[in-house]
Amino acid sequence: MTTPELAPIAALEPKTKLNGKILKTTLAGALVDVGQNVPGVIHISQLSKDSVNKVEDVVKEGQMVDVWVRRVKKDRIELTMVQPLMYDWKELEPDMVVKGKVVRLEQYGAFVDIGAERPGMIHVSELAHGYVKTPGEVIKEGDEVEAKVLDVDRKKKQIKLSMKALAPEVEEFKPAKKEEKRGHGKRSPKKEFAEVLEHEAPKEPELTAFQIAWQEAQSKANADKSYKVKRAKSGLSTEQEDILNRTLEKRLPTGG
Repeated sequence: MTTPELAPIAALEPKTKLNGKILKTTLAGALVDVGQNVPGVIHISQLSKDSVNKVEDVVKEGQMVDVWVRRVKKDRIELTMVQPLMYDWKELEPDMVVKGKVVRLEQYGAFVDIGAERPGMIHVSELAHGYVKTPGEVIKEGDEVEAKVLDVDRKKKQIKLSMKALAPEVEEFKPAKKEEKRGHGKRSPKKEFAEVLEHEAPKEPELTAFQIAWQEAQSKANADKSYKVKRAKSGLSTEQEDILNRTLEKRLPTGG
């Protein structure tokens, strides 16, 4: 802000903080030297937030006090010893960024003193990105926070704030989708095991034409040999059977 001692009276803006010396007290208030060409005036109603019956109960001549500019006129500077609000209702607008202290927590949100007539309220859904069950998961009483003004209702005297609006949104991690398997249902363990064996088993080398012909010849030779053996055994058995029959016929008595 502008330094009071060096600034002309017209440069003093409302809410400018000054330090001055009480020059005189009256029934209506006090005169204050704030280093300007015109005196500063404090009305009795501006000496304290509480009701004041006598000026001397609050200030005395020669006392140094902190004061704030209320209005600047040609012949005087109207002052107050009550620290003014940082924001009047007409000064609050949506999208403004404000700072304040958390003064109260409720199940549905948090109340923040931003220097206005009423604390601003941050709904639990506006505290952070993602799900927040209770305000205590994010902030606690006494925390200094920064928030964005969402809405101002001057008639109801409500100020809606959001901390989430100023926080960078973190992209939610989503795992990659698994490829869908063909067919319906799960494969049996036996089938999976068989597929593994089939995949891992070494493949037999392909036979040449000569090897195939040789194997066919060997198979044919073996088949012929087996057939001859069977024929020989079959003939032998028949011959033995004839001998046995003839022997029996000789031994049996004949009728005469």
